[in-house]
Amino acid sequence: MGKNRKKKKRKLNKKKIIIFLIVLFLLFFLIYKIFNTNISNIYIKGNNFLTDQEIIDISGLNEYPNSINNLPSKIEKKLNNNKYILSSNVKLKGFFDKIYIQIEENYPMFYYQTENKTVLFNGDKINDNFTTITVINAIPNTIYEKFIQKLQKVDRIILDRISEIEYKPNEVDEERFLILMNDGNYVYLTLNKFLTINKYLDMIKSFGGKKGILYLDSGEYFDVFDE
Repeated sequence: MGKNRKKKKRKLNKKKIIIFLIVLFLLFFLIYKIFNTNISNIYIKGNNFLTDQEIIDISGLNEYPNSINNLPSKIEKKLNNNKYILSSNVKLKGFFDKIYIQIEENYPMFYYQTENKTVLFNGDKINDNFTTITVINAIPNTIYEKFIQKLQKVDRIILDRISEIEYKPNEVDEERFLILMNDGNYVYLTLNKFLTINKYLDMIKSFGGKKGILYLDSGEYFDVFDE
């Protein structure tokens, strides 16, 4: 007769079971935490025209709601539908409780006095009025679009120093403009040299605090006002 073989009982690996249960617990805890986490911190960059609070209101985050119900794609859609925002980038970080918002504004560039319209960065015209540059006379259609493109490339710090712009052609150049700065200086520019206005702050350092007319349409020289 053959020998009876005893079946070996497989011992449970208690260590693996404990590790499995811990992992399972952590997984359920993580899922629970994510679905029950509210936004606690909001960080906003790229805004100058719109306030932080306005962006928070547009985003629908003014009551710091649940993060899962306010995913980045949903917030971006709300922001991008606003006429004063060109684009947005939203990210959730931390333990889904910190939200970072980066925006590119579609800010008011100037008030077009002849049409009683405010022109935004992307060229759209709206009825809302703002404290911004005033273009005091009509610009021909053949020049207007080129003027918009040049103004879009002017530094914001310089735009904030401009009070008025007048279309002022002469017999030499039909794309000539006269710019009145907030500090009392005048600047003549043509569209070909329009972006030299970005150097304005460096230029006025040599004026010794005097006021006058800066000719950037033909050369670069400063004509002091009679005192």
